[in-house]
Amino acid sequence: MDFLVIGIVAFAASALTFFSGFGLGTILLPAFALFFSAPAAVAATAVVHLLNNLFKGTLIFRTAHWPTVLRFGIPAVPGAIAGALLLAYLGEMPAFRWSAFGREFVPSTGGIIIGLALFVLAVLELVPWFQKLSAPARWVPLGGLLMGFSGGLTGQQGALRSIFLLKTGLDAPRFIATGTMVSIFVDVSRLPTYFASFTRGTLDLAGREGMLVAVGTACAFAGAWVGASYFKKVTIEVVRYLVAALMLLIGTGLIFGVLGT
Repeated sequence: MDFLVIGIVAFAASALTFFSGFGLGTILLPAFALFFSAPAAVAATAVVHLLNNLFKGTLIFRTAHWPTVLRFGIPAVPGAIAGALLLAYLGEMPAFRWSAFGREFVPSTGGIIIGLALFVLAVLELVPWFQKLSAPARWVPLGGLLMGFSGGLTGQQGALRSIFLLKTGLDAPRFIATGTMVSIFVDVSRLPTYFASFTRGTLDLAGREGMLVAVGTACAFAGAWVGASYFKKVTIEVVRYLVAALMLLIGTGLIFGVLGT
């Protein structure tokens, strides 16, 4: 069941996110959180996210606006490292304990932060004005720093990236390619920090968790190819609402320690 869920979600998310406003990590993180601890779910998502972006980048890197990539991506590096270090520090720290039906739940501080991020992002996805929110182009370096920190700490970076890139004047193909290249900066920065800093909850890439990540990556590759080959800019409001509902449920589960521990 875990391989089936991860594979389907990775394929669908990667295909839909090629030309939509969704982010692969936004959709994939809740799926990994069903089976992994919260920090490990973030790290697993980051692995698939990086490899998928590298694959996608080979298809569209020539279209990227590289001055914007560098203005956004370079400040994102220290932000991503700082966020990843903070997640490593908070990841396994118990926040509180509660019991129900003869079972004790101990949510971690890191799990609560990730759960809150999913919860808030899900609510914002349902608010029409959030889709049009943008920041002045001169704030792009600040946006890179904030996006990197958010990506390192919670695994969520797509929403902030869009807010700060919308006012750059890039057309749709350049917007997509530039966002992909910037995202690679974050992934390359946070992954080594995750694996160097996590104690308990680090991914065992040599075991079953590694196989799940491999399946997720392969399915994401297939989804990206399908997205590049067949999808145009599509209206996916039904998918948006379904994913938001899933994020609300998973976020609540992480906050209360029912999932991700």
